[in-house]
Amino acid sequence: MPDEKEKLSREEEQLLQLSVRQHLRELRSVILISAAALALFSIVSFYFFDPIVNFLYAPFLAIEGLNTEDTLFVNFLFEGFLTKLKVSILSGFTLSIPVMLFMIVRFVLPALRKKEKRVLFLAIFTGTLLVGVGFYYGYYTILPLTIKFFTNRGFLPENVGLMLNYQRNILYIFRFILIIMVSFQFPILLEALMILNVLERKTLFKASRFVIVLVFILAAFITPPDFISQCIIAAPLILLYFLAIFVAKIFRFGEGER
Repeated sequence: MPDEKEKLSREEEQLLQLSVRQHLRELRSVILISAAALALFSIVSFYFFDPIVNFLYAPFLAIEGLNTEDTLFVNFLFEGFLTKLKVSILSGFTLSIPVMLFMIVRFVLPALRKKEKRVLFLAIFTGTLLVGVGFYYGYYTILPLTIKFFTNRGFLPENVGLMLNYQRNILYIFRFILIIMVSFQFPILLEALMILNVLERKTLFKASRFVIVLVFILAAFITPPDFISQCIIAAPLILLYFLAIFVAKIFRFGEGER
């Protein structure tokens, strides 16, 4: 009997080692494919740099009083090349996110239960929609308001002109859009925390007044100081916050340990 138990123990240990090695191989595959996707999309973005930078450059054409042929300027020798390289890598990373997400989901999926799989797929679908909404809203609504306000001639003396740096402003536009897109994922994070019972729904509801104030303070930093512009920025974020609480109530998420 002891020999049989020892034999079973050795077999279980071998199976465990085999499982660990298999998971490490799969993890290595996830990392390698994600890195390859990043490299490939970065190269493609480098090749198609002109359409990308023209898209990022377009909001500056609406600036009042600027020469549309020379809106942005470079300040040092390598700025043009470095900007092209940075934008290409950022674009490559952004475009490779779906591939990375697919590989990560494929890696963790076998360990999930049926209900958890449904929640995961719903989160991915909703998150994708919110990324699209955030991109459209950020680029076509928030960004024009922001540029118009911060390039207002009222901030400058009459004898001072505008000379905007090429690298700083192109990268600012890119990062600005990414930040807006990421901020629209906030409801997904809240739902996940409520599903895991890290946050309770009633706590989020009680904190809503502070969240509203915080969102308006944030909106005041990135938009013109008038109330209408701030509402344009704050309204969708506040709406998404309460929508997350409403969805959690329907599915009874965030009710604490029962």
